[in-house]
Amino acid sequence: MKTKKRRKSSRMPGSHTNGRGFKKKARGSGHRGGVGMAGSGKRGDQKKTLVLNLYGGDYFGKDRALRRPKRIKLKSINVGEIQQRLKKDEKSINLKGYKILGEGELTAAIKITASAASKSAIDKIKKAGAEIIIENASRH
Repeated sequence: MKTKKRRKSSRMPGSHTNGRGFKKKARGSGHRGGVGMAGSGKRGDQKKTLVLNLYGGDYFGKDRALRRPKRIKLKSINVGEIQQRLKKDEKSINLKGYKILGEGELTAAIKITASAASKSAIDKIKKAGAEIIIENASRH
């Protein structure tokens, strides 16, 4: 009985294929197709059972979160703060990127441009004789 078998690589170096069958298979890792889960896509049936058993239904397809539009976080400012920050002869104020909240009072009749405003803020602004224009924040 033979106990030690010679490795195939020691017997094949002179042949075209080195025991790998087709000649191109032996060139680097070009025939292997990848590592790990490579090739487990739409037509990778030989790997699908493994994928489904390991990951369930979450492996294939794209995540919905990738398609969800990005929400823009607005800064907030109170009506009372607007009154404090106003300069003497100011007729209009641009607050794009801000949401106006209804805390405090406004006395000046000015034109305010903002991205959003609460109901109470809109009521207080109109009560003071001021005008409010709400423009949606741009989505970049």
